[in-house]
Amino acid sequence: MHDPQHARLMRLATRAALAVALTLVLAKAVAWWLSGSVSLLAGLTDSLLDSAASLINLVAVHFALRPADEDHRYGHGKAEALAGLGQALFIGVSAILIGMQGLERLQTPQPLEAEGAGIAVMLLALALTIGLLAFQRKVVRETGSTAIHADSLHYRSDILLNGSILVALLLTRFGWLQMDALFAIGIALYIFWSAISIVRGAVAVLMDEELPADVSTQMHELACAVPGVLGAHDLRTRVSGTRWFVQLHLELPGEMSLSQAHEHCEAVEKAIHERYPRAEVLVHADPQEVVKH
Repeated sequence: MHDPQHARLMRLATRAALAVALTLVLAKAVAWWLSGSVSLLAGLTDSLLDSAASLINLVAVHFALRPADEDHRYGHGKAEALAGLGQALFIGVSAILIGMQGLERLQTPQPLEAEGAGIAVMLLALALTIGLLAFQRKVVRETGSTAIHADSLHYRSDILLNGSILVALLLTRFGWLQMDALFAIGIALYIFWSAISIVRGAVAVLMDEELPADVSTQMHELACAVPGVLGAHDLRTRVSGTRWFVQLHLELPGEMSLSQAHEHCEAVEKAIHERYPRAEVLVHADPQEVVKH
């Protein structure tokens, strides 16, 4: 079962991201219409795709938080990783579009109008994005959500994007017309790199990549530290959404009763879960004689 507090935080984070993205779409559209800035157009394109990505995220988190059922015994957590791939696609497309617009404007630089409106909008965008990131960071720290983490990665890139647009508008105001296009191209490259990072994280989850080695080592040590446990082997881990699935074999004395072996298995499960609350632990008991054989 998902922690109700974690579920509430994740839902709030997805709604907040969508609200911020839609607000910035409207503000940037007005500023671009008034100024004609290609870097502002890049920001508008990015915010439109942010809105689509955040909507995908909202739906994915809704499914990911559904409890396990007969057809999905491990839950629906991988919906988050699928959302991450969808976000990466949107972000990659936005990078290509922005780069193309930047190259075109670099060849034919044009003076901007109403730079003041654009600057005001970018200051608003920076303030809203910083506030959203602070909240997302809190949610990821408490829940470990893959989808919220992916969302925060591209909103983190928006800090650089919005800051760059602000600088470009200021420089253009002082006669550096090509800066608008150059900043747009730089932003496109950065956004594309962010898309690659999100793909790597999502693929790691979908391919059942193991948890970091130091975490697995700590789990092994916790299991072996339980009194009466002679050893542990075949420890396997994987991630699905906010949950970690852990399996391992305990080595116990062969003369131990079934009831005692069960108690030791529960003690190991409790020890690992207390250290890593996101872990769901499955323990199999092996007689030491069989292991040695």
